[in-house]
Amino acid sequence: MVWGVIKNVQQSLKYRGGWKGLLEHMYTNGDYPFKFGTLMGIDAAGNRYYENRTDYPFGQHRWVEPGDIHNFDSSSIAPEWHGWMTSMNDAPPSQEADLIAERQQHVPKLCRSDTPADMDTNVGRQEAVMNFHNMHNQSQVRSRGYGIGNPIVGLPPGVKDSYYTQPGSPYNPASIRPLEFIGETPSGKGYKSAKWADRLTTPEEKAKIDAEQAAEAQKTIEAAKIAQSKRMAALRSRGMGTVVGN
Repeated sequence: MVWGVIKNVQQSLKYRGGWKGLLEHMYTNGDYPFKFGTLMGIDAAGNRYYENRTDYPFGQHRWVEPGDIHNFDSSSIAPEWHGWMTSMNDAPPSQEADLIAERQQHVPKLCRSDTPADMDTNVGRQEAVMNFHNMHNQSQVRSRGYGIGNPIVGLPPGVKDSYYTQPGSPYNPASIRPLEFIGETPSGKGYKSAKWADRLTTPEEKAKIDAEQAAEAQKTIEAAKIAQSKRMAALRSRGMGTVVGN
């Protein structure tokens, strides 16, 4: 058993290109630190996909070695490789075109077709998909706070989030009403409602406002008294008799 481990280590060092590659493989694939297989392809994120149907049982014969060993989870696997990883199909994405071409040879053409070459498959036309930082789960591309972005995934501050929200959701851009201020506090702080005006006003400012309102009310009372006196004087000058309440 010890000799077998030594031989595995020697073969792994040769297969992985030295201690650095071996230790990195042990760090990312700790369940099988000396796993060997055939490289089936590499996706845009640098994830490497391997297969070995001879030495490993079904379900363990395919695995991925991440391109970014420090930020990797199952959602980092590209959708086109996910079906192959879970044994939903046997042809990896790098061989799908050859597989489809081979299968089409066995499909009889019943009539003439003007279908363009890029759509003459069972898949049909496919648009190129561009994912932010090779992240296929776009729900992770969202800000971690107001105006700070998301340094974990490399999202700069102020950039629009990429995750989908249902129409009518308070987080849907169409449902977010623009911020409109209806006034300002004495210190220059804008407010959007009377409630926020009360919250943003300091006790000193409230006392000043109350004093100004009281002074304005007193001016109104004094003006009303002057107007009433002028009215009574006008009535007396016209000889309209006794004025009740005088």
